[in-house]
Amino acid sequence: MTKRRSRVTIDGLDRAPHRAFMRAMGLDDAALEKPMVGVVSMKGEQTPCNMTHDFQVEATKAGIAEAGGTPREFATVSVSDGISMNHEGMKFSLFSRELIADSIEAVVHGLAYDALIGFGGCDKTLPGVMMGMIRCNVPSIFIYGGSALPGKLGGRTLTVLDSYEAVGSFMTGEIDQTTLAAIERSCLPTIGACAGQFTANTMAMVSEAMGLTIPNVSMIPGVYAERAQACRRAGRLVMRMLEQGGPLPREIVTRKSLENGAAVVAATGGSTNAALHLPAIANEAGIAFSLDDVGEVFARTPLIGNLRPGGKYTAKDVYDIGGTAVIIRALIESGHIDGSCLSVTGRTLAEEYRDANAPDGDVIHSVSKPIMADGGVAVLKGNLCPDGAVIKVAGLKSLVFEGVARVFEDEEACVKAVRNRHYSAGEVLVIRNEGPVGGPGMREMLGVTALIYGQGMGEKVALITDGRFSGATRGMCIGYVSPESFVGGPLALVRDGDRIRIDAGARRMDLLIDEREFAERRKAWKPRPPRHRAGALAKYARLVGQAPGGAVTHEGPAEWPWFDGADSN
Repeated sequence: MTKRRSRVTIDGLDRAPHRAFMRAMGLDDAALEKPMVGVVSMKGEQTPCNMTHDFQVEATKAGIAEAGGTPREFATVSVSDGISMNHEGMKFSLFSRELIADSIEAVVHGLAYDALIGFGGCDKTLPGVMMGMIRCNVPSIFIYGGSALPGKLGGRTLTVLDSYEAVGSFMTGEIDQTTLAAIERSCLPTIGACAGQFTANTMAMVSEAMGLTIPNVSMIPGVYAERAQACRRAGRLVMRMLEQGGPLPREIVTRKSLENGAAVVAATGGSTNAALHLPAIANEAGIAFSLDDVGEVFARTPLIGNLRPGGKYTAKDVYDIGGTAVIIRALIESGHIDGSCLSVTGRTLAEEYRDANAPDGDVIHSVSKPIMADGGVAVLKGNLCPDGAVIKVAGLKSLVFEGVARVFEDEEACVKAVRNRHYSAGEVLVIRNEGPVGGPGMREMLGVTALIYGQGMGEKVALITDGRFSGATRGMCIGYVSPESFVGGPLALVRDGDRIRIDAGARRMDLLIDEREFAERRKAWKPRPPRHRAGALAKYARLVGQAPGGAVTHEGPAEWPWFDGADSN
């Protein structure tokens, strides 16, 4: 075995001060002789999504210690998508993904840890941790903290999405304030991430399909003791990976494994945010994998998951029929997932998932009898989005919409109109200046889309934005429009009264004006001043790229001299 990275902080006469710091933390000579394994989580009180981490982190540390390692726990940031939704705070959500990856890099390299186990909970924490793992490229295992149990009210199954949409229903008089309050108090009965196939559960399944986590753990509910057993196993496994020299994250993350990740998103009608996170994960591995590549996989993968918001069931239901393994096995056997890709166990996906249950035909359909033949998420192109846009088609009654544009220069202006019901059926609501640079931060629009749906207008209008959508968004909603309006993308040229045609089946979205008019508008366009001139968001806006490349802030893969295990003294 090559010399461990952590010895650079421990061995030698001049490391006496370093050892003194470690002894002050309670480490003795035996602990200092063992590998130092980082365990990063978001333990705290920012969101219920991460509050499952506490007991799982302790189990992980126990597993590391049992296998001869010294666990070193640390924390990173988390911005609750739910609590930051529909106000300026949402600008920090996507930004936090980069902060998480950066902070993991800083700690793992700054303290020369030998290996890493990383927990994710709320949406951006999952890709952020995976990006940090790949960037550092030490033996690593990702663990999802698990979803909340679904709520119940009068025999009806609830998720937090029901509370968002109930606000719109109250505004129209469909429900009264007592019912709204009952939904608020019933929809999220336990800690854990949102129970539907929203971004957290989507990216948890992605981590399995890509081989970055313990097989078939992602759908275990966050409050189940079974998670502690899996975490203890992960602690032991990462020590074995360290002893054997791998597989390392960049050996696991290949173009094929990225395609596997995209396939599980399409097959389950998962979050549109995955189309942003997969290219960002690829960037860390130095692999060119853009929105176009994601779209190709989406187009060839059938929708087999009957999961919310487009379907009926939750993560707990998937767990009850056998977990993510049911989906992955079915997709391997149908050729939609490459089973030869590696898992953290050192075995292939085909080996790990060959004994999984068959689809039950209700929660998960068979590939031979899919819900849709070509996936629950689609990438659109056209003169309004030449570099791409993303829509969740799972659950849509019609894939075509043509209407008159109603333009809003930011999310707040649109929310005000929707709250006051100052919009009409047949309109295409356009929210611009909310992209990665223009926002900055590419805000999610669940607040406004849920209001529209709750008001009974879900597919009677369309909504287009260069911002993002929550995985919980449903309806004729197209986001991630690229290039964004702030940098002169075509969305900046749309005017009130223009006709826009969306054909998700044909994967097109077009502004119905002639080329001459397009050219005149381009010539007349002038850039807007930045919204933030100082602080973290201003720095982010100067660095961030466009959505098709993952809205990343650096060019990967990062290099580090200790990757080869060489002695750096």
